[in-house]
Amino acid sequence: MSKIKFKGQLSDIDLRLLRIYKIVVECGGFSAAEVELNISRAAISIAMSDLESRLGFRLCQRGRSGFSLSEEGEHIYHYTLQLLSSIEDFRTQVNTLHTQLKGELNIGITDNLVTMPHMRITNALSALKTQGPDVTVNIRMIPPNEIELGVLDGRLHIGIVPDLRPLAGLHYFSLYQEESQIYCSSGHPLFATQDSALNTLDEWDAVVPAYAQTPEIKACYQQLKPTATATDREGIAFLILTGRYIGYLPAHLAAQWVGAGKMRALLPERYNYSTQFSAITRKGARSNLVLQTYLENLTDTTQS
Repeated sequence: MSKIKFKGQLSDIDLRLLRIYKIVVECGGFSAAEVELNISRAAISIAMSDLESRLGFRLCQRGRSGFSLSEEGEHIYHYTLQLLSSIEDFRTQVNTLHTQLKGELNIGITDNLVTMPHMRITNALSALKTQGPDVTVNIRMIPPNEIELGVLDGRLHIGIVPDLRPLAGLHYFSLYQEESQIYCSSGHPLFATQDSALNTLDEWDAVVPAYAQTPEIKACYQQLKPTATATDREGIAFLILTGRYIGYLPAHLAAQWVGAGKMRALLPERYNYSTQFSAITRKGARSNLVLQTYLENLTDTTQS
């Protein structure tokens, strides 16, 4: 397809095509997008062809070999996320002129914080929905680095992440102090061993995280024998429950298995660390009544 420059005004039709494209990409192809969009595969194909003609290049490969994005298609997908986010920001800003709270809250959260006993995130969301019944809340469960990028480029209004390295473009609002300990499951040889009979844990297979940690936390993992990795805390729990590995888990997450007699902490006085979690927003972001209300609710839940 010959490349041409994108000309003319961005129309409602263009926005409709871009929204369809976004769903197609996130669903991984035309077939899966049919259900999400509630239109036929033929209609989706026509829309994609129209969008490619409008933009002047091919966005994706589709056919028997499967669905995949072209290099240009990858860029257009990210540009589309930014564009739609900007449109929503405009709508939210306009609604700040009204007394009724309307718009969206796009929030990114690190995995497995739902079991935190204080429930500050949950309680603040509940208060927001009470204050603005028409507010739409969109939660994305993604790794901390993706949350930071999402907040910085405007795709997310707010994120909940561990404090690893402060970024200059972000505001940090302290939320949680999370305590982690080493656990084994009931199928592990150490489960029935008294702590008094243990000197060290460095001879036992351990699962370690494949995501960023502070130097202090990394030092805790250096005392273990790493023979498996996981990209999130749920993955670590999966491996601990096999009875073949030990590993660190947040105490609030492990509590459900500890209470059921399926896990126990090992030498908790020696093997433990704390992680600080914060809410992050972008410095210099435009006033957003929905976000401001949510932040006020977070402050109220923290103080209480």
